[in-house]
Amino acid sequence: MASEPPPPLLSVTDLHKSYGRGSARFDALRGVSLDIHRGESIAVVGKSGSGKSTLMHLLALMDAPTHGTVRIDGVDAATLRGRRLNATRNKMFGFVFQQFFLTPTASVFDNVVLPLKIAGVGRGERSRRGLAALAELDMADKARNKATALSGGQKQRAVIARALVNDPQVIFADEPTGNLDSATGAVVEDILFRLNREHGITLIVVTHDEDLAARCDRRVQIRDGLVVSEERSAA
Repeated sequence: MASEPPPPLLSVTDLHKSYGRGSARFDALRGVSLDIHRGESIAVVGKSGSGKSTLMHLLALMDAPTHGTVRIDGVDAATLRGRRLNATRNKMFGFVFQQFFLTPTASVFDNVVLPLKIAGVGRGERSRRGLAALAELDMADKARNKATALSGGQKQRAVIARALVNDPQVIFADEPTGNLDSATGAVVEDILFRLNREHGITLIVVTHDEDLAARCDRRVQIRDGLVVSEERSAA
């Protein structure tokens, strides 16, 4: 008898998210259902205000839906509370944003190991994993530099190293090349897709960039809080 396939790594069902009340209420998501499988690369595309960043925040357990279900490896995220929720988010997910969110006066190393510090990882293990993540991004020689001394491309590499340091199953990238010139952006894209391909990290990219979206396995378009199309890459 054939065994059942594993559940999607991330799954959302009839997801709604509203902000405000009464006449000021805004429905950011209006019934989104989506499955994301382990090792996929997915682009979530749409105009500003379409709901794509809201969807990312719900998938990443950074916010809770008004209605609907988010499942992580088949587990209803609504059952995750407090420390368990924080630990799941910190261990499973890495984040790469358009804004770098680096502490400018701290060293690159200290910025990179911050998720490990939050997770209570000991100093020796933090050092080993932090330096390994920086080496993966060809940034080991910048470990002691202040973050403020880095170029835009180096800052984004440091952000990716920070996203990698906890060995995440998923990297969420929100307009990851938005603040970079096209040549530097292409390098950052290549790094993200190499991590997806070689490490099996599921990559979820929120982007306006159609060229970046075309590199993903699947393109999900959101308009006015609804998924209006899903297309697999021709590549």
